[in-house]
Amino acid sequence: MSDIDPLLITVGMFAAMFVMLLLGTPLSWSLLTVGLGFAYFLWGTGALELLTISAFSSMDNFILVALPMFIFMGLMLERSGITDDLFDMMNKLMGSQPGGLGVGTIVLCALIAAMAGVSGAATVSLGVIALPAMLKRGYSKKLATGTIMAGGALGFLIPPSVLMILYAFLAKESIGKLFAAGLVPGLMLAGIYIVYILVISRIKPSLAPPLAEEERVDWKGKLISLKALILPGTLIVTVLACIILGITTPSEASAIGAAGAILCAAVYRTLTFKMLKDVLLDTTKIMGMLIWITLTAIFFSKVYIGLGAGFLLQDLVEDSNLAPMAVIVAMLACYYVLGMFLDDFAIVFITVPLFVPVVELLGFDPVWFAILFIVSMQSAYLTPPFGYNLFYMRSVAPPSVSIYDLYLAAVPFILLQILGLALLVMFPQIALWLPGLIYGP
Repeated sequence: MSDIDPLLITVGMFAAMFVMLLLGTPLSWSLLTVGLGFAYFLWGTGALELLTISAFSSMDNFILVALPMFIFMGLMLERSGITDDLFDMMNKLMGSQPGGLGVGTIVLCALIAAMAGVSGAATVSLGVIALPAMLKRGYSKKLATGTIMAGGALGFLIPPSVLMILYAFLAKESIGKLFAAGLVPGLMLAGIYIVYILVISRIKPSLAPPLAEEERVDWKGKLISLKALILPGTLIVTVLACIILGITTPSEASAIGAAGAILCAAVYRTLTFKMLKDVLLDTTKIMGMLIWITLTAIFFSKVYIGLGAGFLLQDLVEDSNLAPMAVIVAMLACYYVLGMFLDDFAIVFITVPLFVPVVELLGFDPVWFAILFIVSMQSAYLTPPFGYNLFYMRSVAPPSVSIYDLYLAAVPFILLQILGLALLVMFPQIALWLPGLIYGP
């Protein structure tokens, strides 16, 4: 194997994979076919043995138990009716101010992110609930859709995040540390969005007018509306406290979250056998997709590293004499480009085994880099031509909102995300302060 040029292996494997993806082959089949093909060509029938060992070792990890539980929790809460009550609460609390519905939508997106752990949940649910309400009250369709898409992407960063769990699994990092590290940056980004909405609505009130006088409520009505926060707020705080404070393992906390979500649906009287069946089926479908990608991506990585190409990137960095921060910026730029064409799960499985050793070699904190990766994935979900949140929004938006409108709507929020990313690069303690406080240096 030492006679094979690592660069040739890299170009061959990744080129073959991208060609298959461009031909419309599912990601898992592309990874499996390329990995198995290269392994069989070089090792013969030993490739099948490697595939079997890789599959068993990949699944022998208790961290993965948390995935279906958190997915179930998010789906159950999404369909329990909690989102409707939370939007009504935000409507009453914030609607009387210019841009108030937009601000309330960002806050609600952050809450849904803490309940669901995935980007699509907030984007779709608020696209159904909040978008018609904002358009009806005269909001600019670009501001309304951009707010929901950007707010929905907070599901990557605000824990519990499914993508963070996968990252922790691949990078062998503490889930609790990643969750703690994502909390402050997630709230920071939400704050940046809120400031932008408030400023632009002050400059041009016609973009985000306040509620009509007859729709507003007094302070008593606002206080009463806060009861909608009791159930989901209690569940969110309980689950995150269990993980971040080390009271339970992430897998045990996910079980608490799943049971709590069922209890919330029962309290809201929306828990039916059909609903439970649908949520279980959808959870199984999502997990089936994730497990296939997990198995094949890890096999692909093992073949790549086994062929001697695993240290190619490290060698290139050492030989290039680039400043360490320049290497980090180049990696982040790579994430933005990949995000235009691949989904977040594909990117995390392909790049983490390659990039994390380089980050550690350069002396950077891997937890900090994990948060940079997650923020980059937020932007990837908004970046044309194939940002997933663009298509989630298109699926629920009225016909008057075109895909071109959504592309334009995403631009200012992508710039705001880049601003947030730049702040994290310049001030790593934004991400590292809370895990340092809880877990120590």
